[in-house]
Amino acid sequence: MFLLIVGLIVFLGVHSVRIVAPDWREAQIARLGENGWKGLYSIVSLVGFVLLVWGYARAWPVAPVLYEPPVWMKHVTAALMLLAFISLMVWRFPAGRLKPVLKHPMLLAIKIWAFAHLLANGDLASLILFGSFLAWAVWDRIAVKRSGEATVAAGPVKWDFAAAVAATLLYILFVWKLHAWLFGVSPF
Repeated sequence: MFLLIVGLIVFLGVHSVRIVAPDWREAQIARLGENGWKGLYSIVSLVGFVLLVWGYARAWPVAPVLYEPPVWMKHVTAALMLLAFISLMVWRFPAGRLKPVLKHPMLLAIKIWAFAHLLANGDLASLILFGSFLAWAVWDRIAVKRSGEATVAAGPVKWDFAAAVAATLLYILFVWKLHAWLFGVSPF
């Protein structure tokens, strides 16, 4: 569990610098340059990600089960995950009609992903992993709203359609093979 927690602290910590220390972040960008900051940010993020994945893989099989979700909850999770993939693709594609409505589709995707996985997994390691991401995404969304960050203007609906098609294809790949291949667990 220790590696999982350290990984979460490192990964979510570096992703929280903009929230908790914006002036320090700007000073580092000025000192290191945009590319230097992005490089350092990427390295720290990667280290945190590797630690949390490794820590979760080690903790999950031996973690105590706190609750046992009903079998049908996995189907609710599957439906929510399609929405998470759509939100993620809306974030990746140019603005259509959905991006301004969703405001921060990447954070929404993280919140849906984390919540859905909390519904389907009742072990302590999952609660720590997905609960941490859910809490962080809620906190980040509140911080972004308080900062008054400008929203993006609506674009053509073709980008929403493209995002939905890409999300559906990626979702099908995950359900079919990728989830089991990447994480060792079939979603169904």
